[in-house]
Parts: sequence; structure tokens; C-alpha cells
Amino acid sequence: MRTLLALTAAVLAVSTAPAASAETAVLPERPGGAGVVFTDNPAIVDPLPMRAESFSRVADDRAVAVHFTTGTPQCYGVHATVAETPETVTVDLRSGTLPEAVGQACILIAVAGTVDVPLQNPLGARQVLTAF
Repeated sequence: MRTLLALTAAVLAVSTAPAASAETAVLPERPGGAGVVFTDNPAIVDPLPMRAESFSRVADDRAVAVHFTTGTPQCYGVHATVAETPETVTVDLRSGTLPEAVGQACILIAVAGTVDVPLQNPLGARQVLTAF
């Protein structure tokens, strides 16, 4: 009886645990995007999740160009990380203030941008997702 109660308690604990909060959406493939080319910058300050809008293939099949909208490149930067499976490539895109722009006044204007995201394996026929 104790074993059954312990097992029931364990099942209830697992089934009521919060689910992972990460959500994803399929990124549409679009030809090379116009706009400002950003360089991946892991040093951005106060990074916030940003949903990518589309992607395009690059000459090297071991990267994708991800397209998004952010602020001016004089004040804002982006950082992308990727999780790969045999079926998908999930891009987690973050936007934040450039370290050298902290404390500066920045204009509020939307800028179309793109950043190349390197992959461990060729993209091939895998689906590209954005995390948000």
C-alpha cells in the first residue's frame, strides 16, 4: 500500500509540474532580406527575447540568415543561439542595448535587420523555428 501511495504521489508531482515555457513558431523561408546586417553580439545589455520574422539560406549550408525588426544598429544589438535536432533548427534571438550605448539617448525607430546564425550541421531539409 505504501508503495502504491508513493508511486501515486510521484506521478502527481510530475504531472502537475509546470510545463516548459519555451514556445516556438515555424519561420517562413524568404529570399535574402533587405536591411541592416547585424553581427552576433553576446555582450548586449539587458537582452530580451525577440521573435524572428523569416529566414533565408546562405551560400554555406551550415548557416541561416535570420530576419527581424529591431532598433538602430548604433544603439541595439542581437545575439542568437541555436538548438539543432535531426528534424529542426530552433533559433533563440535576443535584442538588447550595445554596451557602448548604455546611458545614451537612442532614437526609437524600427530597422529591418538580418544576422547569420552558424549551424553545427548542414540545414538540408530541416525546418527552421523561432523561439519566443
